[in-house]
Amino acid sequence: MLRMLDRGLMKAEEHILSYSIILIAFMVVGNVLSRAIVGSGWAYTQEISRFAVTVATFMGISYAARKGRHISMSAFFDLAPYPIRKGLSILIPALTSFVLLILAFFAYEYFMSLYESKRTTTAMEMPVYFMAVVVPIGFIFGAIQFLRNMWINIKEKEVYLAQDKKDYS
Repeated sequence: MLRMLDRGLMKAEEHILSYSIILIAFMVVGNVLSRAIVGSGWAYTQEISRFAVTVATFMGISYAARKGRHISMSAFFDLAPYPIRKGLSILIPALTSFVLLILAFFAYEYFMSLYESKRTTTAMEMPVYFMAVVVPIGFIFGAIQFLRNMWINIKEKEVYLAQDKKDYS
């Protein structure tokens, strides 16, 4: 049941990220073409693009952690002997998850302040908190993925960068 839920979440993440990137490309190219052909751009392009970039960035945290594609400073890690690499492969995701949970708390506080302010965007007059709702969600999903990465390294003998990705060293 959990595997099915996890696969569904991964597919949802892939779709969200894909459509966010497509939306960014469409908005930017469409706005440029509109300016070149008609002489004026779309007023709402910046707001939609900003929302799509926010979604892609914060929902991408979880997906990158799931696939082992997150940014890492691996010079020391790659040169370290196995016992140190194994310890770091448990410690680093644990600390990263902890930091992401703290950031999720602050992002939620920020989201609530935006919600209570009832501010709207300039062009579309959409509530500003719509753009911030994905931030705490992305941090929480990312924290869960890093906890999973930590758990796989506790459970297995080999060093894993992600659930399905063994260390290449």
